[in-house]
Amino acid sequence: MSAQAPPSAQPAPRRPESGEWRGIVLVTGTDTEVGKTVVTAAVAAAAQAAGLRVAVIKPGQTGISTGEPTDIEVITRLAAPGTTRTLAEYPDPLAPLAAATVAEMPPLELYEVVDAIRAEADKHDLVLVEGAGGLLVPMGVRPSGESWTVADLATTLGISTIVVARAGLGTLNHTALTLEALARRGVPAGVVIGSWPHDPELVHWANLSELVPHLVGALPAGAGRMDPGVFRRSAPGWLTPSLYGVLDNWRTWAEEFGEGHH
Repeated sequence: MSAQAPPSAQPAPRRPESGEWRGIVLVTGTDTEVGKTVVTAAVAAAAQAAGLRVAVIKPGQTGISTGEPTDIEVITRLAAPGTTRTLAEYPDPLAPLAAATVAEMPPLELYEVVDAIRAEADKHDLVLVEGAGGLLVPMGVRPSGESWTVADLATTLGISTIVVARAGLGTLNHTALTLEALARRGVPAGVVIGSWPHDPELVHWANLSELVPHLVGALPAGAGRMDPGVFRRSAPGWLTPSLYGVLDNWRTWAEEFGEGHH
């Protein structure tokens, strides 16, 4: 197999410089239930500990009828950002556009969401915008009536993106697809592992070695169940300095987490 990329190869995703993690930052995932909310809370906690004014915005919260805590409620409990906003809530646990349609409620309009986010960016050092599901989930509609996705929000705002990924089997393909989709759109991106297992297996270490060039953080499994005070003190240790953390050597991190398994 040739070591050189063919002419049609997709552009490699670019990691943002540290300064690009200020302003507006999008948090998306390779899929649903990968840990976006807890990662958002961890970045918010680390940034606030570094002295930044932080806001967290959830454009579309679905599944309100389930009675589970909303993403903003979880983030508030864990990190207590200075400002939190949910722009729209829908009863059913579906993609936001589908949830709006089923509930016969107004869908999220792209430029109204953009304006709301930019308004908070004028008043904060860091605005974290948590998406729903993965990068191409339909979020709402444009003025033309066409649907828009989290990827469209990233390109419209011209912002860097945190991709939250799983640690286990299947993550390499899902992460590569997400990073490729962002690179095609010229969106700088970094990856955070949403839940690193307490007893990692060979597949986890193999995936880690592949993901390290893109990694800007990794949270331990169960981080969202921590006491909020412990969570806030611990969050910087899960993130690299580009995300206001202190994790600066993945080999050292692996030795501490590996307990002889790697």
